[in-house]
Amino acid sequence: MRVPIPHDLPKDEVRRRLSSRSHEIGNFIPGGMAQVTTDWPDEDTMNLGVRAMGQGIGGRVLIEERQVVFEVDLPPALAFVEPMVAGAIRQQGAKLLEHK
Repeated sequence: MRVPIPHDLPKDEVRRRLSSRSHEIGNFIPGGMAQVTTDWPDEDTMNLGVRAMGQGIGGRVLIEERQVVFEVDLPPALAFVEPMVAGAIRQQGAKLLEHK
């Protein structure tokens, strides 16, 4: 699943905001019980590992010039929740990019 979020920030600022606020991603998962790990294999990619309720989901955030793309490796068994997950990513992902 790919969820693009437009932005008008320099890529350096997007990197800074995502890096400084990545610890907040776990709060976006209903129930607040998610464990989130992140790493940066390169300057424009943040890998995500999310573990909640015994399930693990991987993904990445791709930083592009005019958008940030959240890619989530949603298992086929959870495809029915894709619209709900995409909506939450749009809303909460935009919050990660807000100035704080």
